Amino acid sequence: MKVLVTDGIEKEALAKLQSSHQVDTIEMSPDDLLKNIEKYDALIVRGRTKVTAQVIEKGKNLKVVGRAGVGVDNVDIAAASKRKIAVVNAPTGSTVSVAELAIGHMISLARKLPTADKSIKSGKWDKKAFMGTELNGKTLGLLGSGRIGTEVAKRAQAFGMKTIAFDPYLPPAIAKQNKIELVNKGSLFAESDFLSIHTALTPETKGMVGPQEFASMKKTAFLINCARGEVVQEKALAEALKSGKIAGAALDVFENEPPTGSPLLSLENVFMTPHIGASTNEAQLRAGMTIVDQVDMVLRGSKPEFIVNKEIYG
Repeated sequence: MKVLVTDGIEKEALAKLQSSHQVDTIEMSPDDLLKNIEKYDALIVRGRTKVTAQVIEKGKNLKVVGRAGVGVDNVDIAAASKRKIAVVNAPTGSTVSVAELAIGHMISLARKLPTADKSIKSGKWDKKAFMGTELNGKTLGLLGSGRIGTEVAKRAQAFGMKTIAFDPYLPPAIAKQNKIELVNKGSLFAESDFLSIHTALTPETKGMVGPQEFASMKKTAFLINCARGEVVQEKALAEALKSGKIAGAALDVFENEPPTGSPLLSLENVFMTPHIGASTNEAQLRAGMTIVDQVDMVLRGSKPEFIVNKEIYG
């Protein structure tokens, strides 16, 4: 089978794929992808390539689209399902890496680490300016508690934090097993000292965190987002940070990436990273190997484990 990889995968995963299929690794523009996609039986992407309805329509031989990562919002699932094209992902590849980054952001906020680093490098030694707070005894609220949220909870509990979550899809038995208290959305925002977002981007979650939610939070609370930028209304977040409605925020994702012109860029109480949640050697290898296995299963006529559009298999 002919496989196109447009965003690159780890060399070990690529070698495994090449042992069974003809593989082209080409970073294509949207126009070039439309011109060439009909040659291929499978397409593997990360977050850069947009697999639009047009791409799906032009891919006359496509059998599977693989996303080497968790989120599939860059793939038109409905268009793929209409043509019975499997969409597979690698939801477990970056779980630990994203969870660790979220904890890192929490510690940075609690102890003002980025600001302290910048201060000392500018020649200052202002210890009084960096009075922080402990994670111990605080409440971590999780907006969404799937694989990643659960891993964040485990690590937060090791710091002595109470963990609560709003997640309509998390079975109470699983929540209890992981020492997570399920609460309603209002209680989540009102009770959290640190609120970490780990929900997928859907029509229901887009813009879910806005003025009303910020108004209900503690003035000492911190927001962390390592999920999808569009879940948070950035203008409302900037206003909440400026007015002191919340104490600070740490973001790995943004409404627009890069966040050129964002009102958040000029604020001292927000720390940012450039969407690096999955940017570890271990996560990239796991995601690559997983997506290669999933794509290969489809090409061999088997049902994959991580199928996004399950309905195509009846």
